[in-house]
Amino acid sequence: MQYSFSSRIQAVESSAVRDILKLTQGQSIISFAGGLPAEEWFPIEHIREAADKVLSQAPQALQYGLTEGVISLREQIAKRLSSVRNIQASHDEIMITSGSQQTLDLFAKALINPGDVVLVEDPTYLACLQVLRLYGAEVIGVKSDEEGMIVEDLEQKLKAHQPKFVYVVPTFSNPTGRVWSVERRQALLDHCRAHEVLILEDDPYGDLRFSGEPVPNIASLEGAVQDRLVIYTSTFSKTVAPGLRTGFVVGDKRILAMMARGKQSSDLHSSVLDQLILSELMQSATFSLDAHIEKLSHIYRERMETMATHLREDRCYRDAKWTTPQGGMFIWVELPEGLEADALLKCAVQKGVAFVPGAPFYAQVPKRNTMRLNYSFAEPAIIHEGMSRLSEAIEEFLGRYDG
Repeated sequence: MQYSFSSRIQAVESSAVRDILKLTQGQSIISFAGGLPAEEWFPIEHIREAADKVLSQAPQALQYGLTEGVISLREQIAKRLSSVRNIQASHDEIMITSGSQQTLDLFAKALINPGDVVLVEDPTYLACLQVLRLYGAEVIGVKSDEEGMIVEDLEQKLKAHQPKFVYVVPTFSNPTGRVWSVERRQALLDHCRAHEVLILEDDPYGDLRFSGEPVPNIASLEGAVQDRLVIYTSTFSKTVAPGLRTGFVVGDKRILAMMARGKQSSDLHSSVLDQLILSELMQSATFSLDAHIEKLSHIYRERMETMATHLREDRCYRDAKWTTPQGGMFIWVELPEGLEADALLKCAVQKGVAFVPGAPFYAQVPKRNTMRLNYSFAEPAIIHEGMSRLSEAIEEFLGRYDG
């Protein structure tokens, strides 16, 4: 039978990250491809205790719930945002989503008509590009450097395209690991306010800091104003466990109402059980989320430094460009010009190591000599072995290339 799929879904390419994850399943391949947290540090016993308490005291945990999410959890998130991020919001300005990935989908569903323009960093989060293209957006990249979007290019493109919104990951970004300067954050806010363009600030990694001074979120810089310009989203996937599938979005109530309509057509509401477990965990006397995050940051810093040592010392990277991240989960590497990461990946897999080529992260013209390396998932000894394999693959690949 010949199936007739929609032009919308056929226009969306499969995720390069997910394809590589499938490639490495069941094989003895060290993968630096996924954005996976360290599963051996999931707070399993605390989650089990919270689940037992929820199930023993709250039968409504297995019932349908509010589309916007469990009120007690939203209140706890509001309190934490105020104390940790200086983002002021009431619980009814917060909606729970099935991971922050669903926020991107619901926001695009609520805002985008086919042909609408969205501005993004170049490069940017791959799965957001998938969402935007699924809804027919014209995605335009803004030139970016180590400090964030280049203001002159942003201003020119705001004037030329009048986009529906600007999507950014300004803190420990995926894929580059960059941290925007305060000046670039404020400039984005000022220019978007002048043009009445919304900002979607995606902040899944902001808690995972290793070094440097904290930088205020764009939502914090905006403050608690009427007619919020900034929509802020984050998740507990990177700090507690991705299997709980619990993220959240903060924004103007009118925008959240439209997103809630879209959510009702998708999954009605996020898992009440997962939300109540997380709510119980956040108020537990035996578990401290802040202490857990501090421990994770220490662990990830050690793993990042193991990877960074190879990048500094292995001769095959002598002509490469990269920056030591201050937090998050990724190192972005720009290889010598003309060295295509897609072709290198094939050689690397033969050596037993995988990474994500950088080309799919670009909105328009990709840099094919780039790659994203994840350090959060593997222990230092595994990272050392994987980077040794990758260096061997690069040396062999360069030998073929030079020949």
